Amino acid sequence: MDLINIKVNQTDNLVFMNELSHIDRKGQLRMVDVGDKPITARRAVAEGIVITGSDIIETIRSDQTPKGNVLEAARLAGINGAKHTWELIPLCHQLPLDHVQIDFELEEDRIRIITSASTRASTGVEMEALTGTTIAALTIYDMLKAVSHSITIESIRLLSKSGGKSGDYHAANIIEKDEGTRA
Repeated sequence: MDLINIKVNQTDNLVFMNELSHIDRKGQLRMVDVGDKPITARRAVAEGIVITGSDIIETIRSDQTPKGNVLEAARLAGINGAKHTWELIPLCHQLPLDHVQIDFELEEDRIRIITSASTRASTGVEMEALTGTTIAALTIYDMLKAVSHSITIESIRLLSKSGGKSGDYHAANIIEKDEGTRA
């Protein structure tokens, strides 16, 4: 008995499926077997925004935050989060990450987090880039909560991915630099 039959609009960059890969015919969750898939180079870039307000941005720029260097703590936490994605997201595979890079752009009232992750594996690295971004954002909140509780985390999303059977994906209006950060 088929429980799954999905039809989606291809113009929205969604994939047509007859069956969801993480649900068996009984409707139970399962980990996808990627053992027969070829190992290829994979890369993903994600971003997130932490809205802090302009006063907090100035506090960060002047290195006057009560808990120390906010961005370096967030960078290390985000890299660690990317490395542990498989332990946090139940159906993710453990990937041998070749590289994780987390960059920050300080704007007038917000911090933009850009995370790139790469691997040579038989499954994609999007979740690692997204997790790295999310953990970095949560760390920024933690490092700044003594200053303000009105900090907002928003717009965590995949900017691009490359490699694998499904091909490349680029979010609308995104141009990347070669080193993996947003232009």
